[in-house]
Amino acid sequence: MRKLLFALIALAFACQLQAQVKVTTSWTFDALPKDVQVGDEVELIFNVSVIKDWYIYAVEQKESVMAVPASALFEENDSFELVGDFYAVDPKSKYDDIWGDTVSYFGRSGQFRQTIKVLSKNLNIAGELEFQTCSDVTGLCILGTEDFDFKMITVRGESPDENPVDTPADKSGDKVAGNYDQLLEADQGESLWGFFFAAFLFGLAALLTPCVFPMIPMTVAFFTNNSQSKSQAKFKALFYGVSIILIYILIGLLFTSLFGVGIANDLATGAVANIIFFTVFVIFAISFFGYFEINLPTGFVNKMDRKADKGGLLGVFFMAFTLVLVSFSCTGPIVGTVLIQSFQGEVIKPVVGMLGFSSAFAIPFTLFAFFPGMMKELPKSGGWLNTVKVVLGFIELGLGFKFLSVADQAYHWGILDREIFIAIWFVLAFLLGLYLFGIIRFPHDSKQRSKHPLRMALAVGAIAFSVYLFPGFSGGELKALAGYLPPVKQTDFSFQVALGMKEPPERSAVAPDDFDGIVKHADFLELPHDLKGFFDYEQALEYAKEVNKPLFIDFTGHGCVNCRKMEQYVWSDPLVLQRLRNDYVIVALYVDDKTELPESEWYTSPFDNKVKKTVGKQNFDLQIRKFNGNAQPYYVLLDNEEQPLIQPKAYDPSIDNFVMFLDKAKAEFEKR
Repeated sequence: MRKLLFALIALAFACQLQAQVKVTTSWTFDALPKDVQVGDEVELIFNVSVIKDWYIYAVEQKESVMAVPASALFEENDSFELVGDFYAVDPKSKYDDIWGDTVSYFGRSGQFRQTIKVLSKNLNIAGELEFQTCSDVTGLCILGTEDFDFKMITVRGESPDENPVDTPADKSGDKVAGNYDQLLEADQGESLWGFFFAAFLFGLAALLTPCVFPMIPMTVAFFTNNSQSKSQAKFKALFYGVSIILIYILIGLLFTSLFGVGIANDLATGAVANIIFFTVFVIFAISFFGYFEINLPTGFVNKMDRKADKGGLLGVFFMAFTLVLVSFSCTGPIVGTVLIQSFQGEVIKPVVGMLGFSSAFAIPFTLFAFFPGMMKELPKSGGWLNTVKVVLGFIELGLGFKFLSVADQAYHWGILDREIFIAIWFVLAFLLGLYLFGIIRFPHDSKQRSKHPLRMALAVGAIAFSVYLFPGFSGGELKALAGYLPPVKQTDFSFQVALGMKEPPERSAVAPDDFDGIVKHADFLELPHDLKGFFDYEQALEYAKEVNKPLFIDFTGHGCVNCRKMEQYVWSDPLVLQRLRNDYVIVALYVDDKTELPESEWYTSPFDNKVKKTVGKQNFDLQIRKFNGNAQPYYVLLDNEEQPLIQPKAYDPSIDNFVMFLDKAKAEFEKR
């Protein structure tokens, strides 16, 4: 009877433990990619959530730790095979009182992965997870299991040879390994309509640039101040929009044909252009603060009026022409993506692209001009308008320093290091908050300023933004501003170092551990996340051949916002970093760096017959001539014979897509 009682108690206790397992962990499963073909590799993803005060042990543990590591037991069949081991993604470590040693674990959430190769169209992946969870509070440890399956994966094809990984085929169906021209044909096999709409979206994005937005009220004022009949106003509005489109196409193609596609990049990163933009925005800001007014010369205004009196169309055309010139200077890199097609002997495609870009660009200006009466519905000028002007003044100052920062990075002046730049934006945001709260005033502010809820909300937002910036003084990533702030550099000025709060960090070597030479340009260029690599194509290629690894080419730029976003959001992921560190030789080629090379390294490009003297111009020339592209970021993966492993990749903030991009190229490299 006593034995039976103990058995019942033990059974009840076991049931209780099993019940606790169900509430301490919850699992979800995913796969990357979900749509595959026979022969592809798939990353199986096991996501776990753990309740508060509990944790789950990861896979790798010390011999002294007797905890049960997480493991996956797969039901064996002929539809797949395991590739590598089941592993934990970036687990944490801590001292565990239960085992008296350091353990590898996950707290509230974690992820495990397993790579498999698909062998059959009838894919069946199922099995059971075994793991152990423990409580920080009670010290209780529980063994658990969880069934899994991956029915979400869809398989196409029945043999690995049907559709080789991202390897283009010619018209006869034969594999064409390493034919870069055909890779590009596959990449550009879009319709003209698709290209038109892509360029149209670029045009919409260009409207948000700081050189374009201020032109909109000028347009409205121009058409509002001309007394016309409705029919005349509509005709001029249409003529204005058509003028923008025609001028943009003609100026863009002519400008690029005369000076080369690199001129767009020069405008974006050149010292003269950016210093001019910085100066202009500072002047605009001071004017918005109310210290002086910017007015067009009377003679110029009278001349415009006389031209309008002669028929009016010349004045409209002049407004359109001015808009095109100003916007082209600010949106050159975007336009350059379309204009590069004109150098490849294509006539229709660049025209279609420029038509799409300029159409999107012209629509809002035309609408404002077509319906100028809409401006009459706005509230009359008052104290609120001066507040708007002052707020714009602070924004103008912030944007002005952004322009100056681009030139500072391209020329390595070192006057706007990351913490200096953050400090400037911090002060501007804080002062804006004080202004909106009514603590500081400017010349044209009324003595009694209203405490409107919107004004107070903006004030709180400005102070909150300054608080968000504060961690940047101690090395905070500030990912929300990735691309807009200067990148983190080991040589940057540090307030903590300057104040004696910490020792200057030792600059880590960028050269791979087994590289004996000196990495070219490493004295003024760096790789993010302490990655090892190169900044010269030939040097990187030679090393890649020595170590028999594929080459990862990163065409990037100091002024490239999307490049910094990729580095902050995608490259920082443990799965991406692991692959970049272990599987590839990295070379970062800055297309906008202004460092002049020794004269012995200059050459005349067969592409545009111009002498390439700087690091940036040579890298940009390489991207155009060898890889047929001009946008950044642009990632190219090559084998040791300089043949492409996979279709190049541009900006894509998806971590999963980037991991798949790297894995497919590695698999192709191992086949060759």
